[in-house]
Amino acid sequence: MITADKTKYRTHYALSLSEANIGEVVTVAGFVQKRREHGEHLAFIDLRDSTGVIQCVVEGTLDLRSEYVLSITGTVFNRPDGTVNEKLETGEIEIRECTVHVHSKAKTPPFQVESLADTDENLRLKYRYLDIRSSRLQNNLRLRSQINQALREAMYEQGFVEVETPLLWTPTPEGAREFIVPSRLHRSKFYALPQSPQLAKQLLMVGGIDRYFQIARCLRDEDLRADRQFEFSQLDVEASFVDAEDVMRFISYAVEKAHQVAFGDKKLNILSMTWSESIERFGTDKPDLRIPNELTNVTKIFENSHVKALNAESVVSYVVPSSVQLSRSQLDQLVESAKLLGAKGLLWMRVKRSDSEIEKLHLDSPISKVLESDVEANLIEALNLSESETVLLVADKKIKSNKILGQIRTELGKIMLSNISHRDDLKFSWITEFPFFESLDQEGNPIPAHHPFTMPNLDDIHLFASDPLSVRSSAYDLVCNGLELGSGSIRIHDREIQSKVFKAIGLSEESANEKFAFLLDAFSFGAPPHGGFAIGIDRLVQIFAGEESIRDVIAFPKTGNGSDLMCKAPSEVEANTLRDLNIRVVQP
Repeated sequence: MITADKTKYRTHYALSLSEANIGEVVTVAGFVQKRREHGEHLAFIDLRDSTGVIQCVVEGTLDLRSEYVLSITGTVFNRPDGTVNEKLETGEIEIRECTVHVHSKAKTPPFQVESLADTDENLRLKYRYLDIRSSRLQNNLRLRSQINQALREAMYEQGFVEVETPLLWTPTPEGAREFIVPSRLHRSKFYALPQSPQLAKQLLMVGGIDRYFQIARCLRDEDLRADRQFEFSQLDVEASFVDAEDVMRFISYAVEKAHQVAFGDKKLNILSMTWSESIERFGTDKPDLRIPNELTNVTKIFENSHVKALNAESVVSYVVPSSVQLSRSQLDQLVESAKLLGAKGLLWMRVKRSDSEIEKLHLDSPISKVLESDVEANLIEALNLSESETVLLVADKKIKSNKILGQIRTELGKIMLSNISHRDDLKFSWITEFPFFESLDQEGNPIPAHHPFTMPNLDDIHLFASDPLSVRSSAYDLVCNGLELGSGSIRIHDREIQSKVFKAIGLSEESANEKFAFLLDAFSFGAPPHGGFAIGIDRLVQIFAGEESIRDVIAFPKTGNGSDLMCKAPSEVEANTLRDLNIRVVQP
């Protein structure tokens, strides 16, 4: 609760008042949320400030309308019997004998500030300053501030130093498209706005800072989504003389502190699993652990089956709970979805009870007539099936079958969890030991799954030439409810290992020196073993606030096409400015 020193405009915030203030003369200040007439010379004013709403009883004839800015001085009373408003935190009291001072009049707003459910989002963004007056945005932005504070305190407690890194920087090797800033002093040359402080924080480790963090502003010129904006904030961390477990411990503690801000002392349990385990169990490296049931590999059950559709390297199953009854059209849609994802098909089986034998279960599916009875019985037993459940099967190459069925599981999870917000049930997990390479290009060169300074698992370095796709990295992600909150890795600090990585991804020594000369040169002066992490604050606050979009936890977000409807950005620049920057606009 806000408790501020008295000013000439107010003595109290709305929610700081209670029955303990009965009889006191107080002054509150804020916006008129609602005015209700009671006779010719009496009005009830709901005054809203940044903490909440207080009812003021105003006598006389005053022209007070919605969103007028007022200070009201009066005496605190209990509300009369029968008029208590239980929906309001200050619903048992009111301010009477009021003197009103109007600081600012207001036009009729384009929408009601506290009734945003049916308001078009573009209208809200155009008048974002009015949107921010709502309790929803006030609470979200206040929560964001408290989470930032908790994250900072957690890092300070663990011996980290807050260091600000440049916004005008050089291009970084992170794969995303960058925003470019022209230089006036260095004609025809450009800065890049940082995708992250990756290289800068590694240089801080070379500089002996040992443990660094900042609440960093980052920018990426990528298409926007519900969970992505051009500019975003992250808790950026780097530490020397650490391994992956140490970094994950630092971040887990910080997230725990932020969780306490949002949910009190409710215990936060963060599981941990390897990338291979996550793919095996959930078909994704961003598992939503709230969705019932995991994937099960049933390849051995179908080894001797004559069903051609199930003769594959890997057969994976997912059991849809009986609480979700899929219609035939929905099952057909799932089959088509699996094909669009690259599967040869998807086989479904409904678990039913036989008419002739009360205790016996059987599987009703398009292959019922050709499925061997012993295979059917083995599947029912292996999956411990119950009546009214539905089994989904994908047969394909290993990993591919898991990933396809994992996406189907995620889609079904949206149905199962449709009435549950992120905030109601949070399931965190660390995902470790990611593949170092994601695939091979057309020339057979391995494509790195991370930036080229990620340390490979030292046990796998001998596989670089013979089996690069089996090489594991020292990278790790933090996931919550199917969303990636952040990622990190142990970095390469050894020049010999760095050369092997550059060679493996087809980067010559000359090219590497050209792109990363300043970092490699710094490493030549001695670099400690180090690693780090970055956690997306926008997504973290979104989840803790129970919102569906990060736009609702950012003060001034962009629309889906990257524009700002309020200040009309991006906008044209005057010719004189372009000339100073040596820029000429070419019309398409």
